[in-house]
Amino acid sequence: MPEARETPPPTGSVVVALDDILAARERLTGELPVTPCVRSEILSQQVGAEIFLKLETLQQTGSFKPRGALNRLLNLNAAEKRAGVVAASAGNHAQGVAFAAARVGVSARIVMPEPTPLVKITRTRALGAEVIRHGQTFDEAYEHAEELAREHGHVFVPAFDDPWIIAGQGTVGLEILDQVPGVEAIVVPIGGGGLISGIATAVKARQKAVEVLGVQTEAAPAMQQSFATGTLQSPPLGPTIAEGIAIKHPGTLTFPIIQRLVDDVALVSESEIEAAVYELLAHAKLLTEGSGAAGAAALLNHRWPRLEGRRVVVVLCGANIDLNLLEHIIQRALVRQHRLVRLRVSVADRPGALAALLRHIGRQEANVLHIEHDRFDPGNSLWRVEVELTLETRDREHIDTLFAALLADGYEDAEELALKPLTG
Repeated sequence: MPEARETPPPTGSVVVALDDILAARERLTGELPVTPCVRSEILSQQVGAEIFLKLETLQQTGSFKPRGALNRLLNLNAAEKRAGVVAASAGNHAQGVAFAAARVGVSARIVMPEPTPLVKITRTRALGAEVIRHGQTFDEAYEHAEELAREHGHVFVPAFDDPWIIAGQGTVGLEILDQVPGVEAIVVPIGGGGLISGIATAVKARQKAVEVLGVQTEAAPAMQQSFATGTLQSPPLGPTIAEGIAIKHPGTLTFPIIQRLVDDVALVSESEIEAAVYELLAHAKLLTEGSGAAGAAALLNHRWPRLEGRRVVVVLCGANIDLNLLEHIIQRALVRQHRLVRLRVSVADRPGALAALLRHIGRQEANVLHIEHDRFDPGNSLWRVEVELTLETRDREHIDTLFAALLADGYEDAEELALKPLTG
């Protein structure tokens, strides 16, 4: 267990200085790994720039969050350690605090919104924290966590609006500068703003010319709207696969830092995030959650054309995606690429008719993934059977060729249907 250091809090009530981030890096050395920052050939080709990926997906707990959480908890005094800590989170901060609490040796209670993906709840519990599910949004969970802190005397650990947290997250920026000489821009997903505030503070203090660019989902655009208007905005939240950055209220500490140091904040759509998750998995061979892929989504959709030809780092900030959601994303991507098709066709109700249909499909090199054979539908002819098949195909041309062949073989009623989930 690392020893707690009783050191003064980061300088200033709003601004976190470079010295605070350097101190955080020293504090975390040996406690957390330095994550790799790798060049992506496939993204570089697609974006038209030299793209590097900062893999915070490989950090302890699968996101950047242990940096700030451990930096905070290593500075608890003896009384605070006895009181334990409480936090509110949609998942990644929860795991960061649970991990840090276990390292420091204090109890942790985590309030999580009801819709939080099961994978994040399970992993938080596995790290030793008590999980309390409360409310439908982060804000409702946050309010309940504050109530618990008041009632039981726990130390409240914010997800982003805290100088210790910001300083800890800023160590990502120091690592990027060390790992990618000549970096010209850094793209960072934004929820409450702790990560981008820390990165911007570190980077601008050392290399002022480097652009720091933020990304939010259209479903939760609070910081983007606040940045654009110059005043704090709290727009309604929409449903999002990027629940890790779905924050209704921007941080009051992080917002002034972002105003002063961040060069721009852009929005990406849910479909763009979904496509980026698939693209990173299928072609870059990297697993990300929705919030983790937001920066890549902005680059893939050319939010900043001026980055063409430049050296750019995008922070993949988290990998804790629910596997059921990931399966759904993959299937939807395969449908868009015409690599899956569902068809309905009737065959004679006699032995060998189904086998003959499957031989016809096999000759067209389509692979059967799922089949339903219904002999009892009263809407069908007594002498025929309706068959529904889900097939793996190559592309739209392959599907068209398959249907043309079925028609030529006498299956005149063959029709394409909307695809159903393959499992569950």
